[in-house]
Amino acid sequence: MRLIIRLLGVVVVLVVMAVAALFLLPAERIANLAARQFEAATGRSLTISGDVTPTFWPVLGARVEGVTLANIAGSDAGPMLVADSVDLGVDLSALIQGNLVVRRFEARSPQIVLERDASGVGNWMFAGIGDQSAATTETGTRSALPPISLDRAQIEGASLRYIDRAAGTDVTVQGVSIDLTMPESGGAATLRISLDRNGQTGEINARLGSVSALLAGDVVAVSASISADGAQGSFEGRLGLEPVAAEGRLSIDISRLGPALQLAGAEGGEPIPGAARPLTLGGQLTLAPAGSLHVREGVLGIGSNRLRLALDTTFDGDRPNIAGQISADTLDLTGFTGGESGGSASGGATGWPTARIDASALALANAQIGLTLGPVNTGFGMIDSTRGSLTIDRARAVLGINEIRAFDGTLSGELVANNRNGLSVGGTVALRGVSLLAALRQAVGFERLSGTASADLRFLGSGQSVDAIMRSLEGQGTIAFGAGEILGFDLAAMLRNLDASALGAGNSTIYESIGASFTMANGVLTNSDLRLEAPLLGVGGNGTVDLGNQTLNYRVTPEAMRNAETGEALRVPLLITGPWSAPRYRLDLEGLAEQRLAEERARLEARAQEEVQRLQDQARSRVEQELADRLGGGTTPEGEAQTPEDALRDQARDGLLRLLGGRQEAPANP
Repeated sequence: MRLIIRLLGVVVVLVVMAVAALFLLPAERIANLAARQFEAATGRSLTISGDVTPTFWPVLGARVEGVTLANIAGSDAGPMLVADSVDLGVDLSALIQGNLVVRRFEARSPQIVLERDASGVGNWMFAGIGDQSAATTETGTRSALPPISLDRAQIEGASLRYIDRAAGTDVTVQGVSIDLTMPESGGAATLRISLDRNGQTGEINARLGSVSALLAGDVVAVSASISADGAQGSFEGRLGLEPVAAEGRLSIDISRLGPALQLAGAEGGEPIPGAARPLTLGGQLTLAPAGSLHVREGVLGIGSNRLRLALDTTFDGDRPNIAGQISADTLDLTGFTGGESGGSASGGATGWPTARIDASALALANAQIGLTLGPVNTGFGMIDSTRGSLTIDRARAVLGINEIRAFDGTLSGELVANNRNGLSVGGTVALRGVSLLAALRQAVGFERLSGTASADLRFLGSGQSVDAIMRSLEGQGTIAFGAGEILGFDLAAMLRNLDASALGAGNSTIYESIGASFTMANGVLTNSDLRLEAPLLGVGGNGTVDLGNQTLNYRVTPEAMRNAETGEALRVPLLITGPWSAPRYRLDLEGLAEQRLAEERARLEARAQEEVQRLQDQARSRVEQELADRLGGGTTPEGEAQTPEDALRDQARDGLLRLLGGRQEAPANP
């Protein structure tokens, strides 16, 4: 028992002596010891230029000022880390055993530079971390580097600069806080990054399955999330750094993007219109080692709409290039167009929208995308289905329309939007078999024309608003309508009664066909060959449609009670003027009077011509008779009477023969 007590006493004395020795150890030596161990483990110089204050609780360490961590060799961006002060705590017993266990690392207001060189190697790739390979000592021998465990590393109020030499980018973000833990050497690590800037906050959280495997070039499990006011996203999958690659499930949900942009340092309001919110994206994402990005089973949510995506994006040109397929079962665009199906167009009586069109998005990327859409509510009409393609090349977009089915007909062609040097739009379209009543009712609220329509159109306009584009339109086209009705007025009744009162509900003009061609210049459509064919009447027309001002100035001339043999008909011109949302109809009585005068003048001219022809015939007859009398009529060998022309011809022939001596006259009777 006495021996046991003595042994315990010796142990107590030794412990007390050891603790006293630690208290007597200078703080500078503790800090320098940690710095040397850090440099041996990472290959980076850690310099302490300020004061050192020892700490004993809760772990042994020191608070040091003026801390600088060297960058990778050859970098001109300055140190990787410069901090005003750092609290460093280590596990001394583990350090004595050859292990570096960092219990605490706290840096305040540091300046951090993260740099990726042209070959893709980042300065955060510390030599030796998680790597048990040998390192050269001062004596030139090789020894195993001590493994590092990091209970917790905290960085508050940092300035973070990210330089990507390969991509040519240099971005600096202020107000960054970082919290990193790695309890086991080279094992799993948890990272939290928060930002506080311009009154907005954001946070990034990530968990890596194995730091040592990741730094060794392996692909490891990763779970990450990002959040800001009004926006959040997550990624669950795998990640590799040499080369950078990832695959996994991506999820993004944005109800407001403005706060996140302010957090990033951008100015301005909310860029996503209300109808497009929430903006969501989900699917299987793959970042290939070559740097290309691939989305499969993707679903893009734009407000209440859902688009299926299968896209591939490459970054080897002057801008990203996107290729793939986009499809949707249904789309509702009423929130974007401001219209409602069955209503009138927003242009209506108030004119076209004058808001500036921002087409800068056309320059963000090149694209070759196939489109397959189901029913689409445009706000101005229902489109049953769409098959086409979208091609974007240096801010010029071409929408190729293989077939759009709508209003019982089809449309094909292409539409172009070019923003290379100011915005211009144009295209060539062909319309076949469209129901006029349904199309006009839904598109512009016009319900006075039924039948089927076919048309061809080529157009070009420019400007930064819909109003400017409509006022600049140039082009040409043709239209052809099948059998139908013009609702709201009865042309036949108006002509019979010479009264414009046959208007309103219950009145209509049935027609067999309508055809016309037109040209457009400076937003004004001009037509001179409109022709309507109907039972017992026909209609010709000419005039202008001011597309910019949405007004009509058109003259139609109906022809009623036509005589099938003579072609004579009653013609009464009708003027259609005013805004096309509420056109005015009136009989052109002045034009009718002019038409009557023209018809009478034509009749008198015809009678005069007939009289002139009669007098000419009489004069000719008298001349022929006088000539016959003077020349003397004879008979032909057959005994028929000679005409004056024949007698004159015979006399001329006889005279010519006598002159030539080729004919002897018969001698006189003795």
